[in-house]
Amino acid sequence: MEIETAIPLSFSDFPDDVQLCVLSFLRPSDLSAFACTCKRFDSLYRSDQRLWFSLCDRRWGSKTLINKWGNGKISYRHLYRILEEYENLIGFWRRCGDVAASSPPLVFFEWGPFYITGSRISPATNMGYAVIKKQLLWMSIASNGQPVNYLDPDGKVELMEEDLMGESSVVESELIQVNVNFIGDCHVVVEENLGFNGFRRDSSSGNLRSEDYENVYGSPPERVMTEIYQYFANRTSPSGNGASRRQRRREKEKQGRMRKWESEHYVKIVNCSPKPSHPLQGLWKGICGDMSLDFYLVSYDDIGGIACRKVGDSTRPLAYHAPIFWTSNLTFIESPLSPEEDHIYNYRLHLRPSTEDQIHDHTSSFDSEDVSRILYINSSYDLVIPDFVGTTVNPMQVEGRVWQYRNGTFGFGFLRDNYVIDLKHIAENGHLLDTIESSNG
Repeated sequence: MEIETAIPLSFSDFPDDVQLCVLSFLRPSDLSAFACTCKRFDSLYRSDQRLWFSLCDRRWGSKTLINKWGNGKISYRHLYRILEEYENLIGFWRRCGDVAASSPPLVFFEWGPFYITGSRISPATNMGYAVIKKQLLWMSIASNGQPVNYLDPDGKVELMEEDLMGESSVVESELIQVNVNFIGDCHVVVEENLGFNGFRRDSSSGNLRSEDYENVYGSPPERVMTEIYQYFANRTSPSGNGASRRQRRREKEKQGRMRKWESEHYVKIVNCSPKPSHPLQGLWKGICGDMSLDFYLVSYDDIGGIACRKVGDSTRPLAYHAPIFWTSNLTFIESPLSPEEDHIYNYRLHLRPSTEDQIHDHTSSFDSEDVSRILYINSSYDLVIPDFVGTTVNPMQVEGRVWQYRNGTFGFGFLRDNYVIDLKHIAENGHLLDTIESSNG
């Protein structure tokens, strides 16, 4: 009996669609190494639209329409590089710095069909757990492959597809074109693109200067570094004269007469969702003691504690905000609860919206059977008010509980109070919950 000898197949022997499917699982760095094996694969890596579409579609196809970006006229390799950078924007960011305190500090970025949107997020008033979502920023790619970013400080414009493709005049009359500059992975700066000519805008937005707006001319976005270089060049060059300095002075005077969007800085809120090892971390919303809705950020710090802070004033880093509670005890006590803990929990009010018929209020009745485990809040003011350290403070004033419920949410309260603040998710699986669009009146 003759035994057939198996003939080994090389990767290039497989059909093209099989090769593309396999290669679509690789990262660009892996593809670059693979392309060095032969000229055919090098050509495939550099210019094959099918390959790069497969890579884009596998990574982001469930979140956005790959073939709609740039009106389908751009290189998918170029699109991959842009989407890889944009992907880091998805999630919550917090405005920082000295800006108008009236605007909400939280911005939520999410995928759209062929763009990314950034929306200001704020608690609604007298509407239960509803969250107001107000459009702020659109980021897309024009048909020529250039990024197009439009900002609507008043949240009053509804963009159409042709607007983001640069085929409409709406953006020129209603919006501000901006640059979104990445500084590392967790810091972005949104600033007006002063090289965008020919549009006018009248607005009462608190972040716009009141001077008349005129056609924009002048330096490119990197003008700051250019001016620094020219400044020192003129200082050190023996042949330098005052002509360039006078030109820059005239340019600055012209820019000073413009109405301009003041640059805003945003810092990413990392770990904004709970995970098995850190079940309390993330952004939450809850009804406060004054019966208003507020946002809370719970984080696990580097010294083994859990801190809960309100997300409020954006002029100072969160680290400078006194925590609502802080505890170094990370050991949960599982249910069933002791009779004493049952009593502590059951004889407390759960703060909830004042009107039970609100469509966004999903709060149900609570009892100790809903609690899966508890955590002791064993120190809060010791770190916030240093003078309390070593004094005979009544433990009832600093002791509290965190009650984690079976659905993964939790509530907290102090023994000095008679209520529980129950926290709910702001977002889940990348989508905001209980949102209402801001009324543009």
